[in-house]
Formats: sequence, C-alpha cells, structure tokens
Amino acid sequence: MPKGQTPVAAADGLTTRARRNSPLVVVHGGDGKGKSTAAFGLALRGWNQGWSIGVFQFVKSAKWRIGEQSALEALDVVHSETGQGGPIEWHKMGSGWSWSRKAGSEQEHADAAREGWVEIKRRLAEQTHTLYILDEFTYVMKWGWVDVDDVVSTLRDRPGHQHVVITGRNPDPRLLEIADVATEMTKIAHPFDKGQKGQKGIEW
Repeated sequence: MPKGQTPVAAADGLTTRARRNSPLVVVHGGDGKGKSTAAFGLALRGWNQGWSIGVFQFVKSAKWRIGEQSALEALDVVHSETGQGGPIEWHKMGSGWSWSRKAGSEQEHADAAREGWVEIKRRLAEQTHTLYILDEFTYVMKWGWVDVDDVVSTLRDRPGHQHVVITGRNPDPRLLEIADVATEMTKIAHPFDKGQKGQKGIEW
C-alpha cells in the first residue's frame, strides 16, 4: 500500500485533516503477550507530541512497580523540568489510586474499580487528557465491576479530542463495536508454557 494511502475511500463527509485527527478508541485484546506493551508504546508517542496522558491500571497489584511506570514517570519529570513532551499521570486500582487509599477484599477491589471509572468519566467530561490508557480494563467489565453499556456510551459520546486505549483479554463485543482500532494478540509461544517464570526487562 503506498505511503499515506488507505485501501478504501471514506464516505463520512469529513475533510482529510478532520478525518486524520479524529479521536480513537483502541482495544488491545487476545491471549498473547504485548497488549499493555503496545499501549505504553503509544504513550511514548503521545508524550513526544506533548499530549497529557493518564494511565489507569485496574488489576495489577498497587505494590508492583513495572518498568513502564518508572520510565513514563521519569518522562513526566523531564516535562516538568524542561517543558519537553507532555505531562503523565499513573494511577493503580485500590490502594494505588492517588485520590483513595484502599486495599483488601474482592468487594473493596470492585468498589475501587467503580471509583476509578467514575474518576475517568469525570476527566473525560472535563477533557483532562489527550490519551487515556485503561490497562486491563476488560477484566473489570467482565467481572461486572463496571457496567459495559455505561463504558460504551461514555466513550462513544466523549467530547473533544481524547484517545482512549483499553487492554485485556476477552473484550466485550459491545466495546469492539465502537472501537476504531481493535487488535487481537494471538499467542503462538510463551516462556510460561515451558515452565519459565517472568524475567526482568521482559515482564516488568
């Protein structure tokens, strides 16, 4: 395909500029490795464009500090000190939310997930960020902690120019229906299948 060309002609009535700059809903699903990695790679591109970025991690332990968090928080410091790039916020579910300190039972985690979604809805309404990464967000929808229809309607009707990336296995079909980009990571091989545990620089 020639550079800059699409395989189909759009019939949405938008100008080329308007279509190119349309805000996207991106979903990375599937059983394979790389869903979160792809989302954080997009955060690097967004930072380089000067975007405000909000990362919301819904399942991983609030005590587990992954490499991408350290790297992106370092870039936030670069932005604060030099003006280069854009601001980055990183929040984790439950005890990791910056506006709440909770930990404990499954019910408390469910409440924390709902609280996190309410905060994200508030930020979307106020157009706080240009890029939102909702990491492992498919799980809290699957478990019934957050209402899928509410997510779909909120993302579909969000104002302004705000990109939203959602990661996790088994994304709900209703979510996929509104996705502008939907990618399935298919596992062909994984070290875990050989009994090899995660290693530094690869898993965290």
